[in-house]
Amino acid sequence: LEFGGVLAAADTRSSCSGLVACPASQKIRPIHSHLVGTTSGTSADCALWKRILSRELRLYQLRHGRRLSTSGAAKLADLGGTSGGLQKASPSSSGPGLWYVCSDGTRLRGSLFSVGSGSPYAYSILDQGVRWGLTVEEATSVAREAVYRAAHRDAWSGNCVDVYHVTSKGWTRRKREDLKEEYYREKGRQGR
Repeated sequence: LEFGGVLAAADTRSSCSGLVACPASQKIRPIHSHLVGTTSGTSADCALWKRILSRELRLYQLRHGRRLSTSGAAKLADLGGTSGGLQKASPSSSGPGLWYVCSDGTRLRGSLFSVGSGSPYAYSILDQGVRWGLTVEEATSVAREAVYRAAHRDAWSGNCVDVYHVTSKGWTRRKREDLKEEYYREKGRQGR
């Protein structure tokens, strides 16, 4: 997308065997100033790989005097055997990078991914809303809507939405929004 970076958006509900384990988890995890990872899978495993990956990337930077590329970070995460799905978002010298890394060894570069139980619902919004030339505000609106629709339709998704924008200047986080408020706003619009 041409808005000068990568967007990462996620809900905040963590589930375990059909139960809501945590309604306010952080599924987008900053790795360093220019790299974030989104997660699906076991929260404890995701927290562990984030710490390990952060450490390994810092060691690389100290040894070589530069950050490891997004591609290299994705490969490092893949070798570490992540649990569930992982997306890496970061700008690099070759432009913004988005990678999907899975525990089965899959590592794909792309321009759009959705992972987790709500992803089929999110893709329905992303497929019709994403196009080249979106502004940051338009892209953020599409990402919010995708997470909202996934949370509305999937019992294991929900609560709030977090949105991160990663550019060459680093990542910024938008204020966490409660999806319940969006639900009631939509109900009010439909009632008119």
